[in-house]
Amino acid sequence: MRIINAMVRGLASAGISPNILTTVGVTINIGCGVLFGLGAFFWAGIVLIVANLFDMLDGNVARLSGRVTKFGGFLDSSLDRLSDMVVFLGIMMFYAGNSPQHSILNVFLAGVGMIASVMVSYTTARSEGLGVKANVGFLQRPERVVLFIIGALSTWNWESTSSFANRMPAVLWVLAVGSVWTLIHRMYYIWTEFRRMERPSE
Repeated sequence: MRIINAMVRGLASAGISPNILTTVGVTINIGCGVLFGLGAFFWAGIVLIVANLFDMLDGNVARLSGRVTKFGGFLDSSLDRLSDMVVFLGIMMFYAGNSPQHSILNVFLAGVGMIASVMVSYTTARSEGLGVKANVGFLQRPERVVLFIIGALSTWNWESTSSFANRMPAVLWVLAVGSVWTLIHRMYYIWTEFRRMERPSE
């Protein structure tokens, strides 16, 4: 955190726009998706760490420099969704390709994870617009990013028989099941909150 805080202070004093940092972060995430698609999972994990460093910086720089804007929040949230989908898409492209690692199951799991994660974000934004804040569920974006990094950094040797050399398929199961469960949990929570709000006061 000392290093990050020093970077935040330096960027803020240099007058760097938080929106520029957000855009650079999503651009690096696109490169991460390309690396996943090419099967360079380990390097994709390294790039993903760098990309999410920018994701940590932009909001802090905005607050420190007094440049917090509604558009900045909108841009950050929108590009976060794009970053998630690009990573999922890269993984799907790799497992759908004509290679020894070809796996329709992994393509399906990544697709389920992508759909459910986008729906988790959408339900949150939609409910907040209607007056219900619904940040519930155990698999939100920070957890997804950590899982992607774990899966990427532990998938580096396709020929190895080690249980620690090809963990992305297991991570995809966690992402798919966890994202669907989080979506169901969030939908139920929103339903109960709306019922409570609509209940006539006695």
